Amino acid sequence: MLQNSIHFCSIGKGYKVECGSVDVLDGDYEASFNRLKHQSLSGLCHLILSSKYNQIVQLDKPALPAEELNTALRWQVKDLVTISPENMITDYYDGVLNISGQEKINVVCANKQEIQPWLAELSQGDVFVEAISIEEFAFASIVPAEEHAKLLLCQQPNEDMLILIVKQGRLFFQRRLRGMATIGNKSEVELDMGTIDTLSIEIQRSADYFERQLKQAPIQQIDVLLPIESESYIARRLAENSNVPVNIFSMPEGFEQYRSFAAAIGATRMKISGEVSS
Repeated sequence: MLQNSIHFCSIGKGYKVECGSVDVLDGDYEASFNRLKHQSLSGLCHLILSSKYNQIVQLDKPALPAEELNTALRWQVKDLVTISPENMITDYYDGVLNISGQEKINVVCANKQEIQPWLAELSQGDVFVEAISIEEFAFASIVPAEEHAKLLLCQQPNEDMLILIVKQGRLFFQRRLRGMATIGNKSEVELDMGTIDTLSIEIQRSADYFERQLKQAPIQQIDVLLPIESESYIARRLAENSNVPVNIFSMPEGFEQYRSFAAAIGATRMKISGEVSS
């Protein structure tokens, strides 16, 4: 789900791939989900929320039984998010032990009143929503599982930019970069007037946190997955400011032409983990 459209990726019989989008007019997502029925989609569905429709808060992990944790979390984060506890859908994923040895969790919150009408529309067709998740996990799921850590600078069209660090198929670190949604509208000259430097600083901060606070080996590679014309230019300029290789991210085989749909593609490859549940 994006601010102005809904992207979808369907894997059919014979591994037939179909990617597409439905425009969202005047913020009417219910009508857009209704129009999805005309795409003849069916089967299990993973609904991916963009950063506009969820909030993430990191906490010390409470000493509670697992069956009680989700209920307790909405009250622990109520003063840290803009969603009331009564309307909050929560789930969490474990963080990595930091230098203090304190066990952390990342609490994901979404607004039940926003999501329920979307699920109602989808349920009227031949689609069964198996899980609700966030774009961080969707992007991470298309990163090959490798022994060394990889930093991914990624973005859905016209959405917040993300910095993810993935190692051995696990999301170790995530950061949302606000104010970068319109980076695709900037010329190379405009990018050089502070934007590239800002990205370089945020990437270095993320890499430093991963290495020093999470006690991990340094990242070995930076990949760029930005569905904009200046993607190659940004990667080249970032490489000039980095002491590790910066590459254009290689999409999974068979999906090379669908860079703009990377998060939707990732949804089809996700295991049921890290989803947002009630």
